[in-house]
Formats: sequence, C-alpha cells, structure tokens
Amino acid sequence: MPIRRKLIEISMPLDSINAAARRENYIYKRNPSAVHKWWAQRPFATARAVLFGQLVDDPSAWPEEFPTLEAQQAERRRLHDLIERMVPWEAGHNETTMDDARREIARSHARSLLAGDFGPAPETKRELATRLKAGQAAQDEVNAWLGIELPTVHDPFAGGGTIPLEAQRLGLRALATDLNPVAVLINKALIEIPPRFAGMPPVNPESRAKPDFWARTWKGAEGLAEDIRYYGRWMRDEAKRRIGHLYPEVELPPDHGGGKATVIAWLWARTVASPDPAFRDVQVPLASSFWLSTKDGKRTWVEPVVNGRTYRFSIRTGEPAAAEAAAIAEGTKTGRGDFRCVLSGTPIP
Repeated sequence: MPIRRKLIEISMPLDSINAAARRENYIYKRNPSAVHKWWAQRPFATARAVLFGQLVDDPSAWPEEFPTLEAQQAERRRLHDLIERMVPWEAGHNETTMDDARREIARSHARSLLAGDFGPAPETKRELATRLKAGQAAQDEVNAWLGIELPTVHDPFAGGGTIPLEAQRLGLRALATDLNPVAVLINKALIEIPPRFAGMPPVNPESRAKPDFWARTWKGAEGLAEDIRYYGRWMRDEAKRRIGHLYPEVELPPDHGGGKATVIAWLWARTVASPDPAFRDVQVPLASSFWLSTKDGKRTWVEPVVNGRTYRFSIRTGEPAAAEAAAIAEGTKTGRGDFRCVLSGTPIP
C-alpha cells in the first residue's frame, strides 16, 4: 500500500486553530465541556482539525491531479480555508460546513480506492468512489461511506470525550474507553446515548399532548433534549417537594427590598456547643475566615450579628479598615490556632 502524505504532515492553518481553541475557554452555552470540567480537556477545535488533517491527503500525494507546485499550493489553500471555516465553535452546529468537511474526508479515501491502494474493489464500490471523487454523491451516501469504509477512531483514554465526539461529528465511527467511571458516564452522555435516539420523537406526556407533535419532524437529538428538559424539571420539582423544607427562603431586610428570596448559595461551617455555661445549648460556628470575595472593588464578607442568645450573618461589601479586614480574615479563629465563641468570645480549643 503506497504511503500518501496527509495534510497534517505538510501544512495546517495553526493560527486560526489556536485562535478558535483559545476562544472556546469563554464559551459555556451549548458547550459539552461546561457540563463537567475534566483534567487537561482538549479544545474541540483542535481535535476537529487534527482528525481532519490526519484523514485528508496532502495535494502532493496526488501528482497526477496536482502536477505543479502552484496547483498543490492552491489546493492546500482551499483545504486551509475549509479548516478555518470548520474550527470555530459555531461551525460544529453548521451542517453545511460539517458536510463539506465530511465530503473532503470521503473524497480522499475515494481517491485511494480508485488508485488501487487497498487492492481491487467491487464495481459498486468503485462506482460510488467515482461519484464521491467528483463531488456528485448525496450527503447520506457520504456519511454511510465514512461510517463503513474508514477505520474506527478509538480513544483509549477518552476523559472528557473531546476526540471521539469530534470523530462522530465528522461522520466517523468512534469508540471511547476510560478507567474512570466519571469519564465513562460523560462519554455515555456525549457519544453513546444521543446517536441511539437520533431522529426519534420525545416520550414525555407533555410533548406528546401538543397539537403539532405528530406532524413535526424531530431532527438529531431534539426529541431527546425535550425529554431531558421535561424529566429534569420533574426531578427538580420532586426534590423540592421532598426536601424543600430544608432549604427555606430567606427574609430580605428592608434596605435590600424586603420580602422573600430564594437562597442561591449556602456557606457551610462546622458547629460545636459553646463552652460558655451561659450558652451551652447554642451551637456556634468554627470559621477560619469570613471573607466571601477579596477581589479589588468586589470585597465581600459575612458579619456575625449577635442578638442575645442568637446570632445571624449579614453580608457586607466595601473596603474595610485594616483592623476590620484582619478580623474578617480570622473569622472565629484566634491567633493561637484555637477558636472563640461568636456569642461570648470564650476560647474553644
């Protein structure tokens, strides 16, 4: 079998790939990596470009089609333009762009088949390869060709699933394995489950009761997404019904508008019985700091407000004086490594 050089061995538009990869760090909406951050997670743009560059032939591999250096450079520029269109985040949801990328991968493989690189092929396969090379095959034929003909992409240390997900996006068969059960769960959610339900309608009763349900065409994972939204709401409401009383709403003070508000963050601290005999039945916090944010211009902390035998915390913002800032940083901890009772100041060893 002849060794034909791939595009990644000769030339890739690295600046465009790097720019798209950097930008991904600030995109969270619809980004699978935002579901669960993984160690050393690779950018989707990089994986997409690398897979494409590994599968598409460099023009110099086909001197009969690109006999001159100028012709080869022109073809590389065309492929570079496609990569630059393909690597931005939005392109992953643009079927026109992704179809162009899939067609280019199929065309490279068709060239090799027609050249006899893989030995003799059945006439039906050669006929399809001829149409693919000429760009005359329908997209569903291109996708079927990729899934059957090209080698399966296997990532044995899949982690967050970037490589197998992008392989699927390019129309390839993908396998993902990992020893970590969290990684396996992420890959099931990204790679295994959505294709299994592709093009299928939702099963939840709310969607099925809509007037346009039976007339609607459910593309890709739209039906699955409807079910996830419905049953996700059901789980949230059921959890609120069962344990909502443990997370009560808070009464806002008048200077914050009054009324009730939903608590969006909880601060947890270990509590112990106060060693002061006067407060022995009161649980007091062991807090190593009262700071919530120490960023310049956004300094925020909690301040204990004592009222007889009870206490509560008030959220404060601003720029405290040096002595107050030191007290905030200590919380209820003392310089000796012990703590103090927030009600009486009694030392807690």
